[in-house]
Amino acid sequence: MTDEKILELYLARDERAIHETDCKYGKYLRYIANGIVYNEEDSKEIVNDTYFKSWNAIPPAHPDPLKSFLAKITRRLAINRLEKADAQKRGGGQYLLALEELEGCLASSGSVEQELDEAVLCQALNDFLRSLSVQARRVFIRRYWHLHPIARIAKDLSMSESKVKSMLLRTRNSLKNYLEQEGFLL
Repeated sequence: MTDEKILELYLARDERAIHETDCKYGKYLRYIANGIVYNEEDSKEIVNDTYFKSWNAIPPAHPDPLKSFLAKITRRLAINRLEKADAQKRGGGQYLLALEELEGCLASSGSVEQELDEAVLCQALNDFLRSLSVQARRVFIRRYWHLHPIARIAKDLSMSESKVKSMLLRTRNSLKNYLEQEGFLL
């Protein structure tokens, strides 16, 4: 079923919207959640919470694309769950570790939202990601969006851990330079 048809079900308050959403995106959403919390049962709960939040958000929201809307909700719920749990026991602290790695690329005093218009930063990040090779972009997104540990990225992409680490370091340095050239204060 197309996203537009699924959205029509949501807008009509038809409960089939949840079923169709699960059929189309359930596996992807569980992948995102499990990549952050590393627990199948928690991942299922997070995805169910995603469906509940999307049910309450649509309408008035009319997300386009639906997949990104659902992924963002799932990711936020998984991070919230991880923050509530002991990060060292559940997920190996990947959330905090990934944020520490990006620390040098983002503003150090105050939040990015206070210093910059969020939409401009988002566009700059998207432009930067589009400039990367497919492999570098995959590694970067798996690390900083999906919060996968380096060992998992290396295994999934048939690379050595040292190659993943060096690729991430080069990409972070390139991101920092790119943002500075675009006029962002770091």
